[in-house]
Amino acid sequence: MRPGVRPLPGLVVLVAMAVVARAIGDATPLSPLVAAIGSGAAVAATVGAPEWAEPGLDRHKLLLETGIVLLGAQLTLGQLASTGPLVVGLAAGVVVVGVAFTEAVGRRAGIESRTRSLLAAGASVCGVSAVLAVAGSIDSDEADISYAAGTVLLFDAVTLVVFPVLGSMLGLPDRAFGIWAGLSLFSTGPTAAVGFAVSETAGQWATVTKLVRNTFIGLLAVAYALRYAGGSENEKADATEIWYRFPKFLVGFLAVAAIVNAGLVGSETQAAVGTVSDWLFTLAFVGLGFELNPRRLRATGLRPIAVVLAHFLTVSLLALAAVTLLL
Repeated sequence: MRPGVRPLPGLVVLVAMAVVARAIGDATPLSPLVAAIGSGAAVAATVGAPEWAEPGLDRHKLLLETGIVLLGAQLTLGQLASTGPLVVGLAAGVVVVGVAFTEAVGRRAGIESRTRSLLAAGASVCGVSAVLAVAGSIDSDEADISYAAGTVLLFDAVTLVVFPVLGSMLGLPDRAFGIWAGLSLFSTGPTAAVGFAVSETAGQWATVTKLVRNTFIGLLAVAYALRYAGGSENEKADATEIWYRFPKFLVGFLAVAAIVNAGLVGSETQAAVGTVSDWLFTLAFVGLGFELNPRRLRATGLRPIAVVLAHFLTVSLLALAAVTLLL
């Protein structure tokens, strides 16, 4: 942290806006998490984020990861036994099909190989996090990273609005909708937000399914490192960078789930953990709204947007068919 930079003012902003979002959720049919994202995006798009608040607002990623870790307390062995293996298989299929599709279509569209690979990783695994992980393993330049990250953020913003509407139109059961969202959307925050906008059950399954997809980030980064480096001396450094980028909060999520399912936590404590997790999500989603500010989305051009749109339509439709048939 730079001298003189303090996160407290920005955290106060997050807390104040989260309290308002929860009040809106209590007084209207609108989900407090949707209200949180909407309020953050509205403030960012109109008056912008003040410089003094940015260090605290940037903490929303840590708050989101902590909330996801605590969400593990809501996951039971019965849920994992009934749907877990199917979710893992579907997530693996989404990653493989998504990467292969984006690489093939991107090549035909004339997108440069490293940019194409970053788009494939971001759309197929876990959004900007996957872009950064793969970028670190294939030595991409800043222009490639900005190009891919901007495209992913654009789709995050659009799907936040569109996907809950689609779920309502299709009339999917909450669990099925959550798994479909977790298989289709790009980044963890928007995926959780979309799920919880529908229901608590949909939100839990969207988040769990997305976390399963996220675990493929390491394998994909290693595969791309080998593809571009050819197993050279840089492979060890690449592996170190991959571990640095790996979303380690997944380990915490599984640890909390294991502790709760081992009976080491009472029902009152489990309920309290759930309440804390809900508030952390609300705080994080206010910050996510600021991050999705259209002013911060760089011009990405039409070709990567067209390629990622083709990926999204293809993968989400295939995932919908699979979820409808298998659940």
